[in-house]
Amino acid sequence: MTQLSDFPITHKWPAAHPDRLQLYSLPTPNGVKVSIALEELGLEYEPHLVKFDTNDQLTPEFLSLNPNNKIPAIIDPRGPGGVPLPLFESGAILIYLADKTGQLLPQDGARRYEALQWLMFQMGGVGPMFGQLGFFHKFAGKDYEDKRPRDRYAAESRRLLGVLDKHLQGKAWLLGDEYTVADIAVFPWVNNLVGFYGAGDLVGYGDFAEVDRVLQAFLARPAVQRGLKIPSRD
Repeated sequence: MTQLSDFPITHKWPAAHPDRLQLYSLPTPNGVKVSIALEELGLEYEPHLVKFDTNDQLTPEFLSLNPNNKIPAIIDPRGPGGVPLPLFESGAILIYLADKTGQLLPQDGARRYEALQWLMFQMGGVGPMFGQLGFFHKFAGKDYEDKRPRDRYAAESRRLLGVLDKHLQGKAWLLGDEYTVADIAVFPWVNNLVGFYGAGDLVGYGDFAEVDRVLQAFLARPAVQRGLKIPSRD
């Protein structure tokens, strides 16, 4: 039977607690989706910091787990049938953790798919658009005199915020009163947009009171506060 030690990634990041779920990540918007979910669910896990400044994500050990060289990735030593499960892509991991525990994702068909549609909304829209805006606004994009790329992503980010703002009217969370993996996927990106990227003025964030209301409720959750700092960069 496959053991945790059979995975090459454990040679670079040894497991001090091989009975726990292993998380390989960095506290970025995509990374903290999984650490927040793990904290919310109360699952035992062991976080490992994947350092981009030393290109850890390009090492053979990391690529053996995620050939797409992106964080986060996990190995659950107690996967389906008791067999270790390696998994990458934050959305897939969120669905897996929710299904494993029966929490953070409705079990009935219609509500489940409603949650999944907003999770996919983040994966296909919010994450890529906000991320590109961050590149052109905060990082190397500043070197481009032509501001049309930045403005394109700013306009699309503003449109996506408008979709969220309209949907959240009269709702505590994306699914109404029920907090789900969809919220865990979306709001770290909103937080990063106005915080780390400093793009709030650029997208007119002040116009989206409903989004900010729910963001503040999200940030007030103890599990979110813990998850935003995991793995520690120290």
